[in-house]
Amino acid sequence: MTFAELHLHLEGTLEPEHAFQLAERNHITLPWRDVDDLRSRYDYGCLQDFLDIYYANMEVLRTGEDFAELTDAYLARAAKAGVVRAEVFLDVQAHLARGVSAETVLGGVSEALRESESNHGVSSGLIVTFLRHLPAEDAERAYDQALATGVELLGIGLCSSEVGFPAAPFAPLWERARADGLHTVAHAGEEGDASYVWEALRDLKVERVDHGIRAMEDPTLVAHLRDNRIPLTACPLSNVRLKAVPSMAAHPLSAMLDAGLLVTVNSDDPAYFGGYLDDNIAAVCSEFGLTELQVATLANNSIEASFLSPAEKAQLLS
Repeated sequence: MTFAELHLHLEGTLEPEHAFQLAERNHITLPWRDVDDLRSRYDYGCLQDFLDIYYANMEVLRTGEDFAELTDAYLARAAKAGVVRAEVFLDVQAHLARGVSAETVLGGVSEALRESESNHGVSSGLIVTFLRHLPAEDAERAYDQALATGVELLGIGLCSSEVGFPAAPFAPLWERARADGLHTVAHAGEEGDASYVWEALRDLKVERVDHGIRAMEDPTLVAHLRDNRIPLTACPLSNVRLKAVPSMAAHPLSAMLDAGLLVTVNSDDPAYFGGYLDDNIAAVCSEFGLTELQVATLANNSIEASFLSPAEKAQLLS
């Protein structure tokens, strides 16, 4: 089957081997002894444990070539997983904070994305994400710099630590992005409870909710999501690794399908969480005994939830 991947952080596809290769090329010393030492640390007690490693490894990404190489490696792996559409996240704000220009970051990524269909059979779009633990004014400055590059953007998103960092301050930027013709998404309902999903819908008016697994705690919210066909981009292996759920058996994916939600399966940060989209599909099939029809529903959901045109969606769904 073919899928669209809608929740994928490009920086989260940096495999340990690649991180050390880039560190050597860019004369950077990573805080890990070797690949095995780094990989041994991928057992997280919470989201922040992961983020500490994620941002440390990000230091090796310095040049446009680095970003193009990272992006192309993901696209090649995604194609093997059955992905035909990838709407990828890029944390440009984090790179700007460490002195790497928007032109370098977006230029390198866009170079690989332009060739994604011809090289890998994967159509693509770029969603610039902003960090909710930082002031909204910082996100606005980063957005200005991203636009100034002239690189085509598909949308904007909100990510990083959720609890204690409300989405409401970002509402003016989300409104501005919509006026600029961009799509809008936001992480909500992974760490935070169902109220965070309501907030993303109410204050940011997002078209798609990233994660959203804790929406299942609120029957009224479930009905709202179902009746309005608002997509949720679940990331099962990620949710287990970050202890958003205690185990795969406790993941609400099967219940979300039963509730008729427009839920999709994605890999989030696959280099850090144990697998790419096909690995996530295999894991939920093994755990929940999903039927071929249920897997087909997940595939169809992913296409429906994408930001492709109606004609492009119809072609893929056929």
